[in-house]
Amino acid sequence: MAGSPTARRRRLSIELKKLRERSTLTCAQVGQALDWSGSKVNRMETGSGRVQPSDIDALCRFYGTSDDMREFLKSLARQAKVRGWWQVHGSGVPEWFNIYIGLEQDASTFRQYQCEVVPGLMQTLGYASELHTTCGHMSSADVERAVRVRMERQAMLSRPDAPDSWFIVHEGALRNVIGDRTLMREQLERILDTARLPSVTLQVLSFDSGSYPVTGSFTMLGFPAPEDPDLVYRDGITDAVYLEGEHHVREYTRAFDGLRAAALSPRRSTHLIESVLKEYAE
Repeated sequence: MAGSPTARRRRLSIELKKLRERSTLTCAQVGQALDWSGSKVNRMETGSGRVQPSDIDALCRFYGTSDDMREFLKSLARQAKVRGWWQVHGSGVPEWFNIYIGLEQDASTFRQYQCEVVPGLMQTLGYASELHTTCGHMSSADVERAVRVRMERQAMLSRPDAPDSWFIVHEGALRNVIGDRTLMREQLERILDTARLPSVTLQVLSFDSGSYPVTGSFTMLGFPAPEDPDLVYRDGITDAVYLEGEHHVREYTRAFDGLRAAALSPRRSTHLIESVLKEYAE
């Protein structure tokens, strides 16, 4: 079973939806039978509402589940209430990103394409601070909290059970000067250090790569349990989109494969980064 509260909440939602679909009933029909609203059942199945142990008892009696299944679901509901380490930083991390971090911490595969900035899991403290400060809407205290969370997230790449991580970064992100040239030298050195980790593969999509799938930045997460489907994550300034359907995952996988084919090999990518690093040192 996945370990973070977010992953447990997602697994609980998935299991509750599976039970209802096996009964061939709609959310409205289940709600009517239990004297609930259909929207309450829907919220349980989408993870947008807290599920109480008493709700689990009622649903399991209605669906006729085994005692083991009932206890498993109640355990998921209890553990989903536990706060993750990243949530103690308060307003520095928006709620929609809290959800992502919880899922990221449990991923077994990680695929990311970044076309504008260096991937967050490779950023230095100075680079991340500059990006957050430029946002303009965050207080200095919130910037500090957000950067601290970003730095702590990076530990996942060097864990003994680190996810199999594949990054594709557009050359423009390497040449776009964030802060100053000194900061960028430090940042490129960090990228090279991260690329040497055994769990990490890095490719650069160079300016002369030719045609490739134009998608904008995105991340794909895969999970060890077959019951936890892969998902695609895309974020913006004020919110994020989570795409979990097979069609979405299939098309983004196809796009990532296209980007991977167009990008430089890992070895040539390293050489390109080293050449840009020399330019910043001049």
